[in-house]
Amino acid sequence: MIYEKCRDILLRECELVQNAVNIQEKIQQAVTNKDWVNFEDSMNIMNSIESKIEGLETEREQLFNVYETILHQKSFANNLDSKGRFYKLVSALPEEQRNDLTAIYRSLKIEALKLRMANDTLMTYLIGVKATLKDFFDLAFPERAGKLYTNYGTQVSHDMRSMVLNAQF
Repeated sequence: MIYEKCRDILLRECELVQNAVNIQEKIQQAVTNKDWVNFEDSMNIMNSIESKIEGLETEREQLFNVYETILHQKSFANNLDSKGRFYKLVSALPEEQRNDLTAIYRSLKIEALKLRMANDTLMTYLIGVKATLKDFFDLAFPERAGKLYTNYGTQVSHDMRSMVLNAQF
């Protein structure tokens, strides 16, 4: 029972993280191509995936609690993080089930690393774009000394979320 439930949760998490990697690639393409409609759609999908993953994480934690109750080991939850709790759970399973679950868990971790790398790549790109824009405005408008203004004339930071650019100079 615990094996089947844990396997199901891990497989669903793996699938969601793989979907998130694909969506992250679409987000990066949308940013690169300045396709803000697809960007917004992809972000909405990513938010939906995030909430589903949080739900599965909660289910997995509940499964650990059930396992703890079955074994009557109070030290199980107190001394181990979720990774340790997972390996404590699989160590009690038969070898075939243990190998299956740990393979799925490793696959989940690899997909999570792919997602992290995609996020880092996008952030590196955005930081480069931000630096390029700052350098451009510093050279084009030296009297502003790198200051950016909104369309209402108030000064804003170089934070890209608050930058307002006019299409015409």
